[in-house]
Amino acid sequence: MCGVVGIVSQQPVNQSIYDALTVLQHRGQDAAGIVTWGKDGLRQRKSNGLVRDVFRHRHMLQLTGNIGIGHIRYPTAGGSRAAEAQPFYVNSPYGICLGHNGNLTNYDELSAMLTSEDRRHLSTGSDSEVLLNVFAHELQSCANGRPTADQVFEAVEAVHRRCKGGYAVVALIVGIGVVAFRDPNGIRPLVLGERKTERGTDYMVASESVALDVLQFERLRDVKPGETVFIQKDGVLHTREHRGESPHTPCIFEFVYFARPDSILDNLSVYKTRLRMGEQLAGKIVRDFPDHDIDVVIPIPDTSRTSAVQVAHHLGTKYREGFIKNRYIGRTFIMPGQEERAKSVRHKLNAIDLEFRGKNVLLVDDSIVRGTTSRQIIKLAREAGARRVYFASAAPPVRYPNVYGIDMPAAAELIANGRSIEEIQELIGADRLIYQDLHGLVRSVRHDNSDITEFDTSCFSGEYVTGDITDEYLHEIEQRRNDVAKQMREASRTGRSAMDAPDAESSNTAVGM
Repeated sequence: MCGVVGIVSQQPVNQSIYDALTVLQHRGQDAAGIVTWGKDGLRQRKSNGLVRDVFRHRHMLQLTGNIGIGHIRYPTAGGSRAAEAQPFYVNSPYGICLGHNGNLTNYDELSAMLTSEDRRHLSTGSDSEVLLNVFAHELQSCANGRPTADQVFEAVEAVHRRCKGGYAVVALIVGIGVVAFRDPNGIRPLVLGERKTERGTDYMVASESVALDVLQFERLRDVKPGETVFIQKDGVLHTREHRGESPHTPCIFEFVYFARPDSILDNLSVYKTRLRMGEQLAGKIVRDFPDHDIDVVIPIPDTSRTSAVQVAHHLGTKYREGFIKNRYIGRTFIMPGQEERAKSVRHKLNAIDLEFRGKNVLLVDDSIVRGTTSRQIIKLAREAGARRVYFASAAPPVRYPNVYGIDMPAAAELIANGRSIEEIQELIGADRLIYQDLHGLVRSVRHDNSDITEFDTSCFSGEYVTGDITDEYLHEIEQRRNDVAKQMREASRTGRSAMDAPDAESSNTAVGM
């Protein structure tokens, strides 16, 4: 999962993009990048690290121009080298920079075709670079000279025909403007907004509406599945809907975990969906555990708070904050490697003993993925003196890999894969484990948008909405992206050349010079 933003404004955009990326930091902690364009040409800064660490005052001064895009990275495909920080850049045609949230499921086929038939060079293992080169090739094929809006639209339609998977994209075409588009199923989110100023109208696209709110942009709407948004450098907005027939199937895990509660995605309030998740979960607890002896409901901060409040309310039990979170530790789910995740839980959370001692505690979390965090947290609760520790998940068991941009590629790393509820309960050390039902989760999220009839629920159901996922593909990505494979790639970095050093490819210079 990553975060993207693009702005075409009547004034410098460097600070606005920085602020937007800061708000979207929860979507990725691995790397950050900004590219701007103006009278000084194309300027970039990107490197590994959090937004606040990548961009210093001297970098911001050099990011001049009224047009720009930004990206924060959470690696799924590719690795964690600074070379794979986004946005990526290609020189031909025009000069194009691109940032991408999601994952291409036909990466191998596309990369082979790009090098053998399209005669394009790839320098990383990132599917975002592949997507950029596909778009650049198609735009070069469509346009003669300065591209028109129709030619941009045709190029994106060609991208949709060639690229499979989930993706939300922002691209800056030098001297032309910003292009944004979303995969035909609308798996990955993208929101469009505008801001009226004395100088004219500014336009912005971002992964979540909260980024628009912070910059005082009015949320116009979600970018539709497969739709292309083209904002010319002079601020003229063009849009075209996708001509295909793919069903709209947004990723349900956005609402479970990734998105901020104050965001609105696909016209659905994330906060309200999580309230209803709590209501549905409370109903499941009453059905499965009617004679419960729960003394207190305690959330696992932060994502599960909204659901936990509703669970406590409907069960008629106390709600308490039993864990204090160190806000200087990142989100454990998106940390690279099981060992790093397990280590960070102890550094991230500390229990308040008086809320646990001698009590039967129900811990509520948004989901259980690998089980690392759950096991550690239950242990913390017992050490704090809890008599019994029950555990409830606001999402169903995560049994299958996610292939559309969430780091769940290895089924063997998912604690629920191939195991019963009782077996998972024993592994995490809970006295009782209760999961949300899938139909209850779907009902919770869909409630306010009847236009959405299905979601991508692949990590819960094993049903992949793009229709191109085979057992062979799942086996291949498991071998390529499991924790052991990632650790081996990371270890190999110690012998990298000077050209691979972070400062060598993340400097504040004009791109392509």
